[in-house]
Amino acid sequence: MLVRDILKTKGYDVYSISANQTVFEAIAKMDELDIGALVVMDGEQLLGILSERDYRSKVILKGRTSKETKVSTIMTGKVYNVSPDDTVDSCMSIMTNKKIRHLPVMENDTVVGVISIGDLVKAIISRQRGEISNLRQYIQGGQYPA
Repeated sequence: MLVRDILKTKGYDVYSISANQTVFEAIAKMDELDIGALVVMDGEQLLGILSERDYRSKVILKGRTSKETKVSTIMTGKVYNVSPDDTVDSCMSIMTNKKIRHLPVMENDTVVGVISIGDLVKAIISRQRGEISNLRQYIQGGQYPA
């Protein structure tokens, strides 16, 4: 299964914030959308990503205030990203090794989506269910699907 398959199911929505907005605005937007991260953009250019973890580690634990701190101060600037043609397994490997939960999906230097660890887990479970169903059919004497 490829990243493009996940995006076809979940959609291509990209939720973003600008670097000069406040962390409070970012957290309010994440809460409204019920998401755990926003990509930080300057027009069409990806500058970074802001996650709940950034907020915890760089605002709360540093004694900053979210209404006065700019997104640029706490965002993660080194962003790992993937393409629509990357596999679910390769994305899971990146997320596991880098200890991250969100990956922007880039195509021709444009952010075309964002996938989360939850999206990958759902895709893996779906794939496993299909494989189990195929094996059951085979064991029960049916033909193994191509």
